[in-house]
Amino acid sequence: MSRYSAFARYYDELTANIDYKKRGEYFHSIIKRFKTTKDNILLDLACGTGSISEVMAGLGYDVIGVDYSEEMLGIAMDKKFDSGLDIQYICQDMRELDLYGTVDVTVCALDSINHLAGLDDVKKVFKSVALFSEQDGIFIFDVNTPYKHRVVLANNTFTYETENVYCVWENTLDIDTLEVKMNLEFFEREENGLYSRSSDSLSERAFSEGDIERLLDECGFEVLGKYGDDTFELPRSDSQRIVYAARCIRNGQKK
Repeated sequence: MSRYSAFARYYDELTANIDYKKRGEYFHSIIKRFKTTKDNILLDLACGTGSISEVMAGLGYDVIGVDYSEEMLGIAMDKKFDSGLDIQYICQDMRELDLYGTVDVTVCALDSINHLAGLDDVKKVFKSVALFSEQDGIFIFDVNTPYKHRVVLANNTFTYETENVYCVWENTLDIDTLEVKMNLEFFEREENGLYSRSSDSLSERAFSEGDIERLLDECGFEVLGKYGDDTFELPRSDSQRIVYAARCIRNGQKK
């Protein structure tokens, strides 16, 4: 897993189109369907720069944010100091989660599961979440679909331009594994009008619904809901994102 050194510096600018408040409220509405939302400890797994953590803390959750990237967490800490919200951030690999106690709700957003190298790593994450979940704890996460990898991401190149940075995002798809390797080139505007260049790379892998649901079952979860593209409707064949809501019924994997 990459620590996204260069990507971290520009992440918020390049994801400015994401309405984090709306996404946080969407997760909040899912939680309310299956659990009381009062006095819950919420784990924001793979929290990145803390945008979702900030929203969930503002909604009244006691938030712990975990991410593997020190650079991402540094930005999250800056946001925390600005907002004054009481969020605890921990630098950890989500495959090797190690918390001081259990949590009531875990949220893992923005296709973080897709960044795992394969099903073995997905299972490690699910097992870790189960281990640190309260009995009947809720686990909400989203994944990019095989359709998105084959059709939308594919072997395509995207460009993004903001006031401060120009980014060229080039994808390479392995059609057999549905892994998309992403090469990012950043051109940052300097005060003298020239540009400095930096690069980063990452990859995402798509997983089938069957594999995701099998691993949830093996790791002690029951699926409560499965929604397409941030709605409360069932996923369609052309859905780009699936959101899962699951309940922890066993702390650990099936023996």
